[in-house]
Amino acid sequence: MEHFILLEDVYKIYNEGLESEVRALSGVNLTIERGEFVAIIGSSGSGKSTLMNILGCLDIPTYGEYIMDGHRVSELSDRELSRIRNREIGFIFQGFNLIPALNALENVELPLIYQGMGGETRRERAMEALDRVGLGNRAGHKPSEMSGGQQQRVAIARAIATRPAIIMADEPTGNLDSRTGEHVLEILHGLHREGATVILITHDNTVASTAARRIRIMDGRIVEDTRQEVAV
Repeated sequence: MEHFILLEDVYKIYNEGLESEVRALSGVNLTIERGEFVAIIGSSGSGKSTLMNILGCLDIPTYGEYIMDGHRVSELSDRELSRIRNREIGFIFQGFNLIPALNALENVELPLIYQGMGGETRRERAMEALDRVGLGNRAGHKPSEMSGGQQQRVAIARAIATRPAIIMADEPTGNLDSRTGEHVLEILHGLHREGATVILITHDNTVASTAARRIRIMDGRIVEDTRQEVAV
């Protein structure tokens, strides 16, 4: 059986061989199937963000193999990796990462510009994404004119505008109050129901409990991988 995402004995080592050597990941084996909703849980320094960076093709393993949709990531060119990051993966970060000088619509259009999409089609797709997260009426507002929850929803709209197969969310509720955080999780689960593969990185067990599969990482190793029935 060919897995959608496969990590085989992956290590990520910084300053290898030096006194300051850090093993962020130590022999990680992981499979994720298309259409899964997975929460990766760990405290600060556990290796969960390093794992997300490798899964998102933002970094490469020191040792081991990463295979995505049948492709060995180590064999892909920089251009091919860039294409995967831009078309196949939608990233959502705790810090929103919006461009302050651009309004909501322009921020959401950015990855579509990188794809070379024409102006009219691009605006339609961006507005569709903003409507999806309930912010069509805030398209002309800049980040400074929006609440943290609204900024995070703009970031989600930007992530889904390219209609990616994978959504990677790194602590997407970390800077939000509980009610707004619940709304963000509802949006992610809605995307999952429509077929997206969602990988949620969190330190919060309550957030992780909404996922059907929970993977706990500690000291660079997977120490727990459980599945449960969830009603979302």
